[in-house]
Amino acid sequence: MDIQQAMTLLRRGAQTIVPEEALEEKLVRAQTEGRQLRVKLGVDPSSSDLHLGHAVVLRKLRQFQDLGHRVVLIIGDFTATIGDPSGRSKTRPVLSLEQTRKNGETYVAQATRILDDAQERLEIRHNSEWLAPLGFGDVVRLASTYTVARMLERDDFTKRFREGTPISVHELLYPLAQAYDSVAIRADVELGGTDQLFNLLVGRDVQRAHGQDPQVALTTPLLEGLDGVEKMSKSLGNYIGIAEAPEVMFKKAMQVPDELLMRYVELGTLLDVAAVGALAQADPVGAHRRLARELVRLYHGDGSVEAAEQRYDEVARGHIPDDLAEIDVPDSEFQEGRVGVLRLATLTGLTASNGEARRLIQNRGLRIDGTPVEDPQLWLTLETPIVLQRGRDRFVRVRRAV
Repeated sequence: MDIQQAMTLLRRGAQTIVPEEALEEKLVRAQTEGRQLRVKLGVDPSSSDLHLGHAVVLRKLRQFQDLGHRVVLIIGDFTATIGDPSGRSKTRPVLSLEQTRKNGETYVAQATRILDDAQERLEIRHNSEWLAPLGFGDVVRLASTYTVARMLERDDFTKRFREGTPISVHELLYPLAQAYDSVAIRADVELGGTDQLFNLLVGRDVQRAHGQDPQVALTTPLLEGLDGVEKMSKSLGNYIGIAEAPEVMFKKAMQVPDELLMRYVELGTLLDVAAVGALAQADPVGAHRRLARELVRLYHGDGSVEAAEQRYDEVARGHIPDDLAEIDVPDSEFQEGRVGVLRLATLTGLTASNGEARRLIQNRGLRIDGTPVEDPQLWLTLETPIVLQRGRDRFVRVRRAV
């Protein structure tokens, strides 16, 4: 692939490249010198589960690998103990070093579903390697490379300062610590979400102060979740997890709002955007299926696509699948040989509480063997197993423990 083709690939799905001409120059120089660019992503291991929102930037990293360059994935085990204030309206709770390292292990295991884990293409580092040994004098010298005025130019700091919301001094140190990561590994390019642009630009300044050629900052958009409003987040329940079962991934992909379909295609896949766009105009459901098949293929392989789609279609037709989770209800849950349907819904995890189960029944959202439950006071003997169903696509087989 020539340099212009490489730039076209890297521009796809990128929000900003600062400065863009420097990226092209670095690519040319690396090709001329026969060396790899060092492309950095620092990850905050505050969560152990990755979703398509995380995958946007990881897929961009994979493109650099496919172009022959080396990705340096930095697990921010030390910086996570500070807490990244990006996009926060208040000081963020910090994690212990032990917590961050445990989450980091799971992060890497999932990230390599996307990244090439060949030794010459992927380097895994923990920033505690170079940040933990720094003495107080080192930190003061690092802080001297940036001014408070410039730090307060950051949007979230500016907003909090105007509103009188406290900004702790340690939060001002976070961008400098992240920038020092770039110095430590001599980054040529750093990637991040759009909310990380300020931190990436601080890295350029701190590298200059240390006599290094400044990195190029490349940001990718923050992907909206299935609700079509908020950023994709596990805590909001609007996510598609990259480690979720194929049938779950397929189902969720079919639920992507129509207005976001092409954004998911562009940021989450390498499908031909124009071709899928044309399909979406003629057959929106078909375009959703194209996305769903591609996501399952990417994360679970070609062999999982047909079964996932078949499962989706069976449920859509009202069929009860054969491969259900099974729950054994212990004798302690029975009263005079019976157990209440509200308790069953909660025991099986279909609802979070008896109250939620009651509301679900009132809305005809709970079924037993395909028949809607109408009486929230229903009691069951479970002499034979039953299939408890929430909505169209959540099933569990329930039986009395032997």
